[in-house]
Amino acid sequence: MTIRAVVWDIDDTLFDYTTADRAGMREQLVAEGLLDGYATVEEALVRWREVTDRQWARFAAREIDFQGQRRERVRMFLAEELTDAEADAWFDRYIGHYEAAWALFPDVLPVLDLLAASHRHGVLSNSSLRVQDRKLRVLGVRDRFEAVLCAAELGFHKPDAEAFHAACDALGLPPEQVAYVGDHPEIDGRGAVDAGMLSVWIDRGGFAAVEQAPTGPYRIASLAELPAILGADTRFGAPSTFG
Repeated sequence: MTIRAVVWDIDDTLFDYTTADRAGMREQLVAEGLLDGYATVEEALVRWREVTDRQWARFAAREIDFQGQRRERVRMFLAEELTDAEADAWFDRYIGHYEAAWALFPDVLPVLDLLAASHRHGVLSNSSLRVQDRKLRVLGVRDRFEAVLCAAELGFHKPDAEAFHAACDALGLPPEQVAYVGDHPEIDGRGAVDAGMLSVWIDRGGFAAVEQAPTGPYRIASLAELPAILGADTRFGAPSTFG
């Protein structure tokens, strides 16, 4: 079956979320005078990531709403009983530092340019539309995507098949004609396979051992490998760097 469209994850797939988050929180720690509470900056950054992952899991499980998970991240990180307004203000100050570090990965624009004429494009994210639509606009790529769907508005999250199928429906295509590209081996990679899509897992760090990698998704280290997988009629595309 010909692949006619690509649906993309955003964070750590198109957008270098991890680098921006670490840089933003480093600046926030300095601005808020919080470094004295940790042996090293790295210790503080690890703690922030642990708190983020825990509250994000609660959001994905529908235990808490999007704004609520932000507030709980702040309260847990600071170990303080803050009002909603205080937690929101602290998170907003962090966001200012975080946004200053926003950047696309360098392989994103070349691939989007190359596939523009051969494939349609959409986005499916486990975040909120307000956040991700603005992010794509600031990064200068919002007009590349016909549809942008996010879990906060959909009411269900990846790896639920309903989330992937909603993205296919938005493009008016059956799942077997749509590829999904994301950075998480299970949430993105396995989820898209189970939804009946062509699944491409981008493992930028090469962290997962072969025996730990899920079966089903194509595994790539760079988006430069994507056109060859899609069978695009292009002069661009690198073979997989994974054996």
